[in-house]
Amino acid sequence: MGLGTTLGRQLRQWLIQNPEALKSGRAIANRLIDALGAEDGLKGPIRDLANQPLLLQLLHGEGASQASARASLVAHIRQTYSPEVQAELEDLLNAACGQAPPPSAPSSPPSAPKPQAVEGKLRPTLRRLEPLAPGLVLSACGALVLSWFGQELDRLIFDGWGWSGGMVLVLGLASLSIGPWRQPLRHRWSLSSEQATRPREVWRWISAPWVHGNGVEAAVNLTVLLIVLGNSPLPLGQVILRYSLTALACLTLAAICAERWTIQRTWSGSSGAVCALIGLAAGSSLLHWKLLVFRPLGLSIPAWVLLLLVGALQLGWQLPRQQSGEDSTALQRLLASSCSWGLILGLLWALISRLQEWL
Repeated sequence: MGLGTTLGRQLRQWLIQNPEALKSGRAIANRLIDALGAEDGLKGPIRDLANQPLLLQLLHGEGASQASARASLVAHIRQTYSPEVQAELEDLLNAACGQAPPPSAPSSPPSAPKPQAVEGKLRPTLRRLEPLAPGLVLSACGALVLSWFGQELDRLIFDGWGWSGGMVLVLGLASLSIGPWRQPLRHRWSLSSEQATRPREVWRWISAPWVHGNGVEAAVNLTVLLIVLGNSPLPLGQVILRYSLTALACLTLAAICAERWTIQRTWSGSSGAVCALIGLAAGSSLLHWKLLVFRPLGLSIPAWVLLLLVGALQLGWQLPRQQSGEDSTALQRLLASSCSWGLILGLLWALISRLQEWL
């Protein structure tokens, strides 16, 4: 799937959510340019396409009217642009109206396959990552800065108090999940699938793991973090670094899946990191064939109990569609959530650790 198809599917999703907001070419152009990111070569053609009155007829029309507008736009594109730009714009139109591309006239006999087959397979994946790149880079840099800040706080304050890094992390997350500032932060710091590719919203990649959109989910996640990390010997800087990078990895994989299947999602909170810890604990317990137990406040809680409880709750939160017009399967919605990727990464890390022991 190329960039044109990605933009077309995004345009179709906007049309399903709020068709009245796409009644002018300027509104369509502004949204597509924001979603385009750093691909400057397509900004001019997309702005020209959005200003064509036929595009409004294509998006809001039906039947013969839509087909006629589509044919006229394709003819205009083929007369105006190079073959590479033509292909992207036609893919955008096809994805926007949810139709297969029209059959083309027979051309010259197919040439012999090129040796760049691997490169051709990698290109769609790289194109999917390209709009996310600013957020990924900024979030990775932010993790380093937060880790340094946590290290200094530990040296100046918490080390003298005898507090563990895990305890401070839980208290920090709790302070952002309660209080009068809770509701504003939920809306301003969370990250949606639309915002993930917008250059002006890249800061949300840093803030999203630190706020929770669901109060019950926040209570569950903080309780699990307190059980698993409450007595952690790691210093605060290391705890924050691992938490931030784990959340970033889970969020990146979820965002790629959401973009791939045009799923509308809003990500926030520590679900990715929490499920990664549970997956690591449960996977290690299974691979070592030994019961791994956490003992907070004198209780004995096996890792598999946390896995079943948190897994059941997350299924209830992640399986429903967040948009009524969304066309996706249950598995696709699960893979578009950070908690699923946290569990997968945790289990994978447990397996890698066990293989290292065997070797």
